[in-house]
Amino acid sequence: MLKIGFVAAVVACGAAIACAAQTVDTIDPALKSRIDRIAAGVMEQHGVPSASVAVVQGGKLVYTHAYGKAHVSPDKPATPDMRYSIGSISKQFTAAAILILQEQGKLKLDDAVGKYVPGLTRGDEVTIRQILSHTSGYQDYWPEDYLMTPMMKPTTAQYIIDTWAKKPLDFEPGTQWQYSNTNYVIAGMIVEKVSGQKLMEFLAEHIFHPLGMKSVWDTDQEKLTQTDATAYIRAALGPLRAAPKEGRNWMFAAGELAMTAHDLALWDESMIARSVLKPESYKEMFTEVKLKDGKGTHYGLGVEVLDHDGKLEIEHSGEVTGFVSDNIVLPDDGVAVAVLTNHMASGAGQIASLAADTVAGAKRSPAEEQTLAMYRGLQNGQIDRSLLAPNLNDYFDTQTVDDFRNSLGPLGEPLTFRQTGESLRGGMTFRGFRIVYPTRTLRLSTYTYPDGKLEQFLVEPGN
Repeated sequence: MLKIGFVAAVVACGAAIACAAQTVDTIDPALKSRIDRIAAGVMEQHGVPSASVAVVQGGKLVYTHAYGKAHVSPDKPATPDMRYSIGSISKQFTAAAILILQEQGKLKLDDAVGKYVPGLTRGDEVTIRQILSHTSGYQDYWPEDYLMTPMMKPTTAQYIIDTWAKKPLDFEPGTQWQYSNTNYVIAGMIVEKVSGQKLMEFLAEHIFHPLGMKSVWDTDQEKLTQTDATAYIRAALGPLRAAPKEGRNWMFAAGELAMTAHDLALWDESMIARSVLKPESYKEMFTEVKLKDGKGTHYGLGVEVLDHDGKLEIEHSGEVTGFVSDNIVLPDDGVAVAVLTNHMASGAGQIASLAADTVAGAKRSPAEEQTLAMYRGLQNGQIDRSLLAPNLNDYFDTQTVDDFRNSLGPLGEPLTFRQTGESLRGGMTFRGFRIVYPTRTLRLSTYTYPDGKLEQFLVEPGN
């Protein structure tokens, strides 16, 4: 539990007050319906017991909603005021703490880590920038996707450092990108040494309190309460079972935080508005770190740096035992989606990406527009034969058109319809498309002659 006055006061307020503050619904009803369909469908597909979702549009939080069961025995519905562990999404908060200390003139990103944490392998060469961008070479202490028996017992950050950050490096600093939780244990130790505060105290003072993030909880020290979501795991295709808990201090600056989706979205608002850090700090955080040979890493400082229809996308997922989360921010569009789930499944990322596309209104290329129009027509048993070359015109006989209508029509409007590839073959242009529904995905392939006539239009199950 956080040991700071404002956090303790919030916890004492009780769930009823938190619930009133955490529920937001000013979104367009049609858009809300699509997001609800996405969440419900993906949860069904992946067997996720519950999900808590927060949506930012126009730079403002417009929707929070929770789906499914936060506890399965006895059943307890999920609500927006319940906290979930956010796992490695915590890393961007640790990176922000380092950037704040740089703003205060207390360190520099290109300082050697050994200046602050003695005894590390090649600590006089590895920089703070390299640990924040996973280009340091320090070996990851927790690459597994399950909780090992030794990690159920308490540890210390120093033990993690002594065991994994004093080994030979996995690669020369700055020459490879390799995700490593060890990097962020080092970063957390640097924050504490330079600031003279516990990491959680520093984050509360500089981020959580100013942004009104009242639900934040340190799961590295205290288990979530009965009023929060319960963590679940599943062995193979077996039943849901309560997840074991990590021992104290195993997560630290790499994944210690829990909160509501509402409060994570407040942080997303601040990233869009660039309101907590100075402009140059956001530029450092959001800029892809390059390797020494010039290759990109798609990673900045504590965040993935991606392309979304030609615009910046900031993303990170998180996983600790029994919880999986995903957070997507599209700063140029003023859009963000935070998704928290209480099961070790991949549904959080799928909900977040589909919802972000839906809220941002992803633009379609001319090929996507034409192909979608034909797909919709076939769902209704209609086809524009002027677009078909002779072979495809023969292929779409009455029986085939009926099969398209009968099998695709009941699926309704897709959640997303995106081109996935394009190449040349046989004097034609091949295009592949991915069609996503809440509980299934389809592949569509076309061949198009230079004159625009279609030689192929096939639909099959996809993934």
